[in-house]
Amino acid sequence: MKSQNQSSVVEFILLGFSNFPELQEQLFGIFLVIYLVTLMGNAIITVVISLDKSLHVPMYLFLLNLSVVEMSFSAVIMPEMLVVLSTEKIRISFVSCFAQMYFILLFGETECFLLGGNYPMTMNKKVFMKLVIFSWVIGFMLGTVQTSWMSSFPFCGPSEISYISGETPAMLELACADTFLFEIYAFIGTILIILVPFLLILLSYIQILFSILKMPSTTGRQKAFSTCASHLTSVTLFFGTASITYLQPKSGYSSETKKLTSLTYSLLTPLLNPLIYSLRNSERKRALMKLWRRKLVLHAM
Repeated sequence: MKSQNQSSVVEFILLGFSNFPELQEQLFGIFLVIYLVTLMGNAIITVVISLDKSLHVPMYLFLLNLSVVEMSFSAVIMPEMLVVLSTEKIRISFVSCFAQMYFILLFGETECFLLGGNYPMTMNKKVFMKLVIFSWVIGFMLGTVQTSWMSSFPFCGPSEISYISGETPAMLELACADTFLFEIYAFIGTILIILVPFLLILLSYIQILFSILKMPSTTGRQKAFSTCASHLTSVTLFFGTASITYLQPKSGYSSETKKLTSLTYSLLTPLLNPLIYSLRNSERKRALMKLWRRKLVLHAM
């Protein structure tokens, strides 16, 4: 990454929702509650699966990795967003901004590959571990390449970021250079990293749908449809809003629309996933209660 004295801009101003000063306090309260619930829900999943060896099977290990990614993804964006909401705007250094971009790309791309690989594949522990390693390694490599390339562009002003964080589309709008090749790379990358996994997931759900229709029990079909619908809603929110943001980084969307799409996959999806994937699961609830009873017994001794 190039040093910041190679650019006339040494810091950026993160605006957040400063266009709506009358809503700052309300938004701060809402986002803080969502962030804390997100951390708590994903932390519970991580702890329960880690400590209960009976849950060390691919399905639950997938949820553990997903929860770690979701917590990390939220932690990269939300604390700074909360600071912005409490001060209306915040100055962020060149290096800090691109560090944030790197971790957003790392965790976002890792999640795309985790989700895209898990749904259509028949899992055993060996295959699952390969998928996890592949997802993290590719996320690391692509995040490094994209962040390094973006940071090499000159930034000569303006320095105000209208997004909720230093994401690639936000920084691309501020670059004082010909970014055509990078935009081609970003477009192709978005198709391969976001759209292809999403299509794989949709195909797997079509197969699941046909299997559900063959079920003899009406109650069983309704329960299966409910579960699949909630899973698919979460996946669609994540991949759909990410596609909107990254496929058209210099589109004519208003800054507020861009913020809302970013909030959906950076705030809403990490909140929903613990509820959709895990907390409705009876086996997970039993494991949680077992750990809670064990804690009470140890405390009483």
